[in-house]
Amino acid sequence: MAQISLTFPDGSKRDFDKGVTPGEVAASISKSLGKKAISAQVDDQHWDLAWPIEADASIAINTLQDEAPALELVRHDFAHVMARAVQAIWPDVKVTIGPVTEHGWFYDFDREEPFTPEDLGAIEAKMKEIINARDEVRTEVWDRDRARKYYEDAGEQYKVELVDRIPEGAPIRMYWHGEWQDLCRGPHLQHTGQLPGDAFKLMGVSGAHWFGDTSRNLQRITGVGFRNREELKAHLNFLEEAAKRDHRRLGREMDLFHLQPEAPGQIFWHPNGWTIYTTLQDYMRRQQKKGGYVEVNTPQVVDRKLWEKSGHWEKYQENMFIVEVDEDHAREKAINALKPMNCPCHVEIFKVGLKSYRDLPLRMAEFGSCARYEPSGALHGIMRVRGFTQDDAHIFATEEQIGSECQKFIDFLSAIYKDLGFAEFRVLFSDRPEKRAGSDEVWDKAESALLAATRAAGVEPEMNPGEGAFYGPKLEFSLTDAIGRVWQCGTFQVDFVLPERLDANYIGADGEKHRPVMLHRACLGSFERFIGILIEEHSGKLPFWLAPRQVVVASITSDADDYVHEVVAQLQAAGVRAEADIRNEKINYKVREHSLGKVPVILAVGHREVEERTVSVRRLGEKQTSTATLDAITSELGLEATPPDLR
Repeated sequence: MAQISLTFPDGSKRDFDKGVTPGEVAASISKSLGKKAISAQVDDQHWDLAWPIEADASIAINTLQDEAPALELVRHDFAHVMARAVQAIWPDVKVTIGPVTEHGWFYDFDREEPFTPEDLGAIEAKMKEIINARDEVRTEVWDRDRARKYYEDAGEQYKVELVDRIPEGAPIRMYWHGEWQDLCRGPHLQHTGQLPGDAFKLMGVSGAHWFGDTSRNLQRITGVGFRNREELKAHLNFLEEAAKRDHRRLGREMDLFHLQPEAPGQIFWHPNGWTIYTTLQDYMRRQQKKGGYVEVNTPQVVDRKLWEKSGHWEKYQENMFIVEVDEDHAREKAINALKPMNCPCHVEIFKVGLKSYRDLPLRMAEFGSCARYEPSGALHGIMRVRGFTQDDAHIFATEEQIGSECQKFIDFLSAIYKDLGFAEFRVLFSDRPEKRAGSDEVWDKAESALLAATRAAGVEPEMNPGEGAFYGPKLEFSLTDAIGRVWQCGTFQVDFVLPERLDANYIGADGEKHRPVMLHRACLGSFERFIGILIEEHSGKLPFWLAPRQVVVASITSDADDYVHEVVAQLQAAGVRAEADIRNEKINYKVREHSLGKVPVILAVGHREVEERTVSVRRLGEKQTSTATLDAITSELGLEATPPDLR
């Protein structure tokens, strides 16, 4: 029999018969490895232990200790076992698809009756039975006609359609978990008993559609799965902590904002929430002024002709809100769009009047109100919306200024993130996407310039292939919050395309016209999303200078009402957002209510405080109270209320 050579991670090589499987390779190394093996990496591809290897290759055997492949396999097998359990309980249910997700999997089913929470418990119990049965998992590759007929005979029409979707030349792989069968590209475990029966949980049921067809309704069961019980427990604890921090719940408790069906994806800001918004915006405006930016404002509704010139109409139209206007009863209505971004309008401002190389870099900023269509299922509180305001800016520069402007922006962004409580951040380098404008030559120049500038700034970015904007590569700045979630916020993009398309020029030192480079940048991303991040990062206990309600002065007895108002007036004069609570309620009731509203400081005053001109100080999250003189607490809180850039 023909031989092939396999290279192991330590560099050693061994010859095997052509067609050897990774499972056989693992068993040939040691009996224990043969039992522990779950899959393999063959030429860096994830490989089922039962798949034959037909040519020379590199190979590494995976066990449950190899986190990434182990989690992929475990979650994929959980999905199949769950589908098997559902059909064991309800044989008439039709199965569709069940992919792996970030922390688990989902599987979509066609069932007339809705699943209930009690059903989920029954499914979990059946899954454990299947796992304990240790049924063998086996696989075969079939031709298209045979696979189609198999599913037609079984009445599984969804699987027939999936077979038809498999590209010509791709293997049609059939998997059996015991006697239960599914269509899948694999890989999978060797038997159901390799699944950790105490490391999964079904999380819920939701609606779904068959490949976006709203006329074909399905039910989606989601689950989470891990390698062991400890990892599952840690994840469930994480979810519990995340639920406590959920900005939507805290938004209600703190009376910050609300959303309603009449304005999907748009926010109704209440006074408390708008205070956070404007305080943050004022801070950003001061920082941008210090950073050499000029502030502009541009129209929200713009004729499609500009979007066609810029390329957005072709590349981004599906995300734009279109507005038709009957201009002077013309035969054809004028077609406009709500701006999804500010870039083209900033170029139009740049083009007014003659610009010299001495005017560059020109840093142009706008708190631009934008609108982008997001599917209703993708909307999420104030984190993902249809109407938002960017802290947007565009720097018009020469090619030689790309490096220095990149350095300045990284320093600028670092200072802002530090002020807002994020001392560290990750930087990703996103290069050309498949759907883009501009030639490969232009992209080569833009990518090399941005990468060189980033490294010159002392930052070695992580590579993020194919995720650049359609007009240029970008840096993405990601923050990690208190419970380990990563949020992509700031961006910095190099764009040679838009100035060319919109015919922007400056006069160089040689007296000739030249194209500026357009550097797109944002620090927060959008105010809405960043405020949501801040709320969740701090569990609603925002830094004092950002807190919408900073101090409540609460009376213990009605005899102290006049002093309460005096304390409030003195604090307000010192720049503190202070309010009085002189309701005829017990002080403990007032403290509980304002603590739920995340008021950072409650000052209680009664007979003694009036006589001594003091206040009893209770800070949010602290059990102990202290006493301070009125002048001392005014000075202390006045300093805390001052934004960090003004201290």
